[in-house]
Amino acid sequence: MANIFDVAKYILNEIGEISTMKLQKLCYYSQVNSLKLKDKILFAEDFEAWANGPVCRALFNVHKGKFSLQAKDIPNSLLTNLSVEEKNVINETIETYGAYSGAELSAKTHSEDPWKDARNGIEASKNCSKKITKASIKRFYH
Repeated sequence: MANIFDVAKYILNEIGEISTMKLQKLCYYSQVNSLKLKDKILFAEDFEAWANGPVCRALFNVHKGKFSLQAKDIPNSLLTNLSVEEKNVINETIETYGAYSGAELSAKTHSEDPWKDARNGIEASKNCSKKITKASIKRFYH
């Protein structure tokens, strides 16, 4: 199975330097697409319902303090190998969401139940580290 770093590096290799916000959301929607299209998780890491939408803390810890990332910013020591099927899921995500900005993708997640349910009434601008469960993702997007 892939990990979040495999997915992030693959996305960055495919589309080049992007904002950390956009990268986080493309990783999130890659997980969504895997659950929706293949009925299985793409990677084990979870997302939290942050004010600007879903954020994977493990990935955040790699890019903390940066506005944008390139593939070289993801250490190779964190990588496993992506299967052809996993790459296909990520490619589908890039095709569907790659043209959107990080802010547009953030706004999209704010309109969807997994992020809203995890925040459970917390104001949009307030900090929140509650997990967005894979079960809630699967329920909403299936």
